[in-house]
Amino acid sequence: MVQDAIRRIFAAAAAAQQRFVAEHADALAKVIEVTADALAAGRTLFFFGNGGSAADAQHLAAEFVNRYLLPRAPLPALALSTDSSTLTSIANDFSYDEVFAKQIQALARAGDVAFAISTSGNARNVLRAVEECRRRGVITVGLTGGTGGALAHRVDHVLCVDAAHLAPRIQETHIVIGHVLCELVEIRLADVRERGAPAAGGHARPRAQRPAATGRATSKRRRRP
Repeated sequence: MVQDAIRRIFAAAAAAQQRFVAEHADALAKVIEVTADALAAGRTLFFFGNGGSAADAQHLAAEFVNRYLLPRAPLPALALSTDSSTLTSIANDFSYDEVFAKQIQALARAGDVAFAISTSGNARNVLRAVEECRRRGVITVGLTGGTGGALAHRVDHVLCVDAAHLAPRIQETHIVIGHVLCELVEIRLADVRERGAPAAGGHARPRAQRPAATGRATSKRRRRP
């Protein structure tokens, strides 16, 4: 009986992931491109969500800051759910709805990428942060599930696990999506470095040239009086 339940849960997780990749691989490929281009341009990634989604935000930010698979320089990424003093002061002085939005106000700049994670798509503090991102020119990516909720209609790029309505199945697929993002962004940035050119939309950095040597014949020494 327990073995049957185990197989059923694994089958449901696999089915949600297989349906996502069958229907939304193009959307994920676009997010990978946008993320790599932003990092190549020196931008910052932000991740935020509640509960299990907060854990996913912290997990993915760590993969970028440290590394995923390839040896490389650290990449700028922040999880907005990890600073307890900031979270509790904002919640106490304003409201819990503002805990991510105010951090976006303080830290984010146009061209950064924000990953808003909500299994229902209706978390109010996540939606408020997305609103603030749009005001500031921050590119938004929504990771959600089921119908996508309000989040699906407010972000620039939506990655919705629409085969599942249970939070565990959605979150399991979210972390697979996140791992795919980390791995393929690393590969794309490594390819950029090897070519000596930036990701699409950027400009190659010209090589520094040594100044031309000045011949002694052209220089004049001052004679002593």
